[in-house]
Amino acid sequence: MRLLKTLLKKEFRQFRRNAFLPRLCIVFPIMVMLVMPLVATMDVKNVRIAVVDLDSQHFSRQLMQKIEASEYMELSAVCHSYDAALKMVEDDKADVIIEIPYGYEKGGKKLNVSANAVNGTKGQLGIQYVVQIISEGRKVESEGQTYSVRYLYNETLNYRHFMIPALTAMLVIMLCGFLPALNLVGEKELGTIEQINVTPVPPALFTLGKLMPYWIIGLLVLTVSVVLAWLVYDFPIAGSAATLYLAAALFILFMSGIGVAIANKSQTMQQTMFVMFFFVVLFILMSGLMTPVQSMPHWAQCITYAIPPRYFIDIMRASWLRAASVFDLWFEFLSLLTFAIISNAAAILTFRKQQ
Repeated sequence: MRLLKTLLKKEFRQFRRNAFLPRLCIVFPIMVMLVMPLVATMDVKNVRIAVVDLDSQHFSRQLMQKIEASEYMELSAVCHSYDAALKMVEDDKADVIIEIPYGYEKGGKKLNVSANAVNGTKGQLGIQYVVQIISEGRKVESEGQTYSVRYLYNETLNYRHFMIPALTAMLVIMLCGFLPALNLVGEKELGTIEQINVTPVPPALFTLGKLMPYWIIGLLVLTVSVVLAWLVYDFPIAGSAATLYLAAALFILFMSGIGVAIANKSQTMQQTMFVMFFFVVLFILMSGLMTPVQSMPHWAQCITYAIPPRYFIDIMRASWLRAASVFDLWFEFLSLLTFAIISNAAAILTFRKQQ
């Protein structure tokens, strides 16, 4: 216990003496949480609409009023022919064309909606916005029953509520993966690791001494992210904070273990950076952080079961958005615990004093 206390004192002293790392751990999460939820969004605004109004009835006027009142769309022009509207799309003055045929309000005619799909995301979402605004306020009746749509857990369909838990996970991946790896390989380059090699410190205790400071730092980063999400975006945790922190504790142990294991096998800072960057890119792209796992090919979905951040991000979103508990997410927690044990075992086994 005394040895562990001495190792921790050394690690915190090294961290405090570094002029860059303490500032990074404070500024980086604040900047990410203040800027990234605003720019990392799939919401598409200012979709330019060209209306070809051949009917000139009440529905046409009502539709154009809704378009002008929408914060996502703007009415570029009202054209008298489809060719004129298409020319606007070709000149990049419109994104979506709504063609209202003559006699549409009386029934029997179909509304034509065309979108510029050069930007596939904007075209697809533009179509969805138009369809939603056309059907807005109307009730769909079938067999005497009235149906309505309700969005659960994110009623306003705010994309920030999807991204904030993922960005918090990304912060933990970056800081708790890179920092212990760079700290250890930095000791190798400076030669101070030789002082550990001549001491009776066992590998398990040395590894624990390297992991614990970043476990604390990771939980502090999570706290900063949660507080900023609540204060800046009015997005508090719907579930228990204990569920969130337990998942973060397990995932931080996994990421720190991976970082130490990579540093144990690296001799230079460049080696560590490139290997860690490979894992970070893999984790970000394959974990469902930016895009849903369900949208991937089946073979890629199978691979994601071996990607630990997938379970952490699932827990973050489920706990943050729909108040899921540990019992609801027992499989994800068990998976994170398993990966944390494996990564820390790898960190212990790869440590060699002969290096």
